[in-house]
Amino acid sequence: MKGNWSLQDAKNKFSQVVDEAHKCGPQIVTKRGVESVVIMSIEDYKQLTRPTTSLTDFFQKSPLHGIDLVELGGHLT
Repeated sequence: MKGNWSLQDAKNKFSQVVDEAHKCGPQIVTKRGVESVVIMSIEDYKQLTRPTTSLTDFFQKSPLHGIDLVELGGHLT
């Protein structure tokens, strides 16, 4: 089976679902016929959640880049 699993089948064949996620990509589990969760490999998850820019680039592109926040009237503690 590839791709879609009922909750009962996924529970009964969890090892197979995990193997399929590694071999074929994310596996969708349905509950009462409605897509409910996705089981995916850790590699797919890390790729999906990886930041698209570095923290340094994020701050350099900020509209506040170069502004001295203390001069704006605040006190940094």
